[in-house]
This record gives sequence, structure tokens and C-alpha cells, in this order.
Amino acid sequence: MAGAGAGKGPLAGVRVIDCTSVLMGPYTTQIFADLGADVIKVEAPSGDTTRALPPGPTEDCGAMFMNVNRGKRSLLLDLKEEAGRDALLRLIDTADVFIHSMRLKAITKLGLSYADMQARNPNIIYANLYGYGRSGPYADYPAYDDIVQAASGIVALQAALSGGEPTYLATVVADKVAGLTAAYAVIAALFARERSGIGQEIEVPMFETLASFAMLEHLCGAMFDPPIGPTGYVRALSPERKPYRTADGYIAVMIYNDRHWRSFFDAIGNPEWSKDPMFASLRTRTQNISQVLGQLAAVMRERTTQEWMTLFEAAQCPAMPVRSIDDLLDDPHLEAVGFWHRCDTPHGKVRMPGVPVRFSATPGEAGRPGPGLGADSAEVLAEAGFNEQEIAQLMGKEAVDQAG
Repeated sequence: MAGAGAGKGPLAGVRVIDCTSVLMGPYTTQIFADLGADVIKVEAPSGDTTRALPPGPTEDCGAMFMNVNRGKRSLLLDLKEEAGRDALLRLIDTADVFIHSMRLKAITKLGLSYADMQARNPNIIYANLYGYGRSGPYADYPAYDDIVQAASGIVALQAALSGGEPTYLATVVADKVAGLTAAYAVIAALFARERSGIGQEIEVPMFETLASFAMLEHLCGAMFDPPIGPTGYVRALSPERKPYRTADGYIAVMIYNDRHWRSFFDAIGNPEWSKDPMFASLRTRTQNISQVLGQLAAVMRERTTQEWMTLFEAAQCPAMPVRSIDDLLDDPHLEAVGFWHRCDTPHGKVRMPGVPVRFSATPGEAGRPGPGLGADSAEVLAEAGFNEQEIAQLMGKEAVDQAG
């Protein structure tokens, strides 16, 4: 049964107890909050470490924390203390989902394992977000995004495009892909519970999730036993697969299927290219991908970015100028579709990406930016049946001041 933090989206009425921190788990629960769930973020007295990441209006209110924890309520509990643990278990009685990002040994030591939760609430959906699956030899290894990018093959794939120098992707892809995976896994478990009435435990390991993500197209010939070719999708690994330099900038172009290529040949007044066996089909273009892209790159330098955009639009070939993150702040399409969510906060006006999906009957909504540490403690505990004296004894003076 959801409380005061519940929204009106497709997950309205679902209560989530969130014991995650940093990015992977908070991204998962941000999605739940955006879709209307009542997400109660349980924080230790020290708070989520991302609170301190600059920039931010205060030392415990960093921009990334505010964005990825929007729409949630903050409950301050010291789970290492018996009273804090017992209070969390009382909250589980009213919850649909419990999600955490601690290693197995840590959550078990706290007495908050699936068995502990299931004894209180047999219908609970219990989600473990780990670095590595707990049945493997890496189970106890610490894991962060950079580490999992390296372990999963992503860094090595990047090296193939940068002259052999290993590099990370310029986004925390492991955290976000695992966070998305956890979101759909929990929602699927909630759907299964609607059908069966049975809760269950879920395990979402970052390493296995990102390895699956990387191998989707790169498994290639190694899919077969014995292998019929090497791993690695050649088009994605071609050093020529990069934005093209134009006469005045850069443009991304995806001339992919046969129709795209015929339209392109006609548009540049060079249809004889179509007679070259290298351009004959998707198979031959893929087999000769570096030569194909290299020839295209030479042509792209002959016109400006806008000239190419006009040509590609007429030819119905996918293309976009290369834009910066700053460009997105004023992108006309994003403005037209209402991408940016703007709101007032005690720290002034802010904007965040809104909910990117649309529901005709149960639209989600980006909530208030991430809450102050323990800001909703008294409210959440009162909803769970704690009286004022119990709240004061449980939280202590500092926490009560933060919550009040």
C-alpha cells in the first residue's frame, strides 16, 4: 500500500523500499518513481555518497544525486543498529519491492536477506543488485562502472577504434544498462505476482548484464560450436566507422540498406557506384566495410553539413549533425516534445530530463529533485505505525532535526 510519495503513473500503488546507492540502483528506482511508485530511499547517517559529488547548491545536494533520486522520499536509518533493522522490517510489511545494492556478505550480516524479508512478507519482490553473480568466483569482488566496462569486453572493443589504446565509454554504461535491466526484471516479477500471487527473489549482476549487452552483436561466429568465424561485428569495429568530416563540421550518416544506397547514389549524381560489386548488397558492403566507409568519407568533405542534411533528407537517408551535450539544452525537438522537466526547489529553479516514454492512460511524471537526507523520515515512519516517541527514540536528535 503506497503512501504520500505515490504518483499517478502505471506503477501507482506500488511501494518500493530502496536500499541502493551511487547510480545503478538509484537509476532503477528513479524509473519506478517516474512511473508512479512510492519509493522510500533508506539512507545511513552518512547519506548516499553521490550527495557530495559536485556541482551542487550545498555539499550534500549534488546535481547527479538530485536527478537520479527525484520523486523519492528519504528515510534515515542506521541498519547496523538493531532498532534500525527492526524498523526496516516493519516497513517491509507494507512493501511490494525491496531492492538493494550491497554485496551478499554485507546484506546477510545485517539480517536482511531474502529469507529474512520473506518471513515478514511472503509476497515481497526482493531484488539484489550485485557487481557479479553470487555463484561465481568473482562474487565478492568490488565492482564499479569502470571495472565492469573493462571486465565485460567494452574497453577492449573501444581499443579497436582508438589505435589499440584502451578507453572507457564517456558514460557510465555498466551502471545504466544494469539499472535498466533491474527495472524491467522487477516490473516483470510484479506482473508474475499478479498472475500467481507469489513473490520472488531477483539477482541482477552488472558483469553478466554488460557481458550480455556486449555479446548481442559481437558474439558472431563464436555463437556456433565449433566456431564458424571470429567474434566481433565488423561494421561496429571498423576504424572508419566514425562521424564524417564535412566542409565545415561533422555529420553522422547511416546509409544502411539497399534503398538508402540507391537514393544516395542518385542524390550525389554518381549512380555508377551502384555497379561496383563492393556496394551490391548488405553482405558485400559489410565484408568490405572499411573500404566502403573510407570512400564515403572522401565524398563527405565536398559539401557543408547543412548541404548534406538537405540532401539526405530528400534521399530519406538517416543523418544528423554531431552535437554536444550543451547543444541538447536548446534542442528544438526536445523542447517540442516536452523533454525537459522544470521545477522550483528551495535551491532555485532546476531542469531535469523528463520521463522519456509516453502512456496514453497512465502517464508518468518526473518528481521533485532528490530529497534532503532524512527529509521524509517522520512521515514515512508515522505511516508505518510508529508513534512520535518511537520516532524520536529511533532517529535520534540529529535525524529528527533533519526530518523536521
